[in-house]
Amino acid sequence: MSDYYNAFEMSPVPPPSPDAVPPEPFHGIYGMPAFVTVPTSDLTASVDFWIRGLGFFELFSIPGTLVHLRRWAFQDVLLIPATSVPEQTPAVSVSFACVLSQIDSLVEACRALSPNSVDGPRDTPWNTRDVEVITPENARIVFTAAKPWDPASQEARSLEAVGITPPGVGRGDNEEHA
Repeated sequence: MSDYYNAFEMSPVPPPSPDAVPPEPFHGIYGMPAFVTVPTSDLTASVDFWIRGLGFFELFSIPGTLVHLRRWAFQDVLLIPATSVPEQTPAVSVSFACVLSQIDSLVEACRALSPNSVDGPRDTPWNTRDVEVITPENARIVFTAAKPWDPASQEARSLEAVGITPPGVGRGDNEEHA
């Protein structure tokens, strides 16, 4: 028996499909359930890379102290000044959802700004296409796009084996959990 249930209505991420349309950048102010803080020794260069390469926008800034960047709702990054950044990229990464149609342009934009910053794209066993980007601050950022569900795929069989089924299959909606 599985305790998983559909809760897709909570997310700004659109259902996976080859023609999925990404949500508009979200300009609202909300209590952030999670966010990433990235120290940078060059705030201007970092803001430029995150905006032109990764598709974020500047929600607001406090000059010399903080730049708050965002893409979709719940995709918040705070860039803060630091005297130095790690020389080695950490093993830890942070992932942001995107849609399949954004992968190629993201790769092109990041490579145009920093040719060796991108690894991938690659398909994963959990049915996503991922691109890893190393930012100027040496942060490891992964953009992950859900691939369309193919019930005959190995990915579908592996996920079903742990109790994860696509929306509309299995346990039903979220009513009993709301």
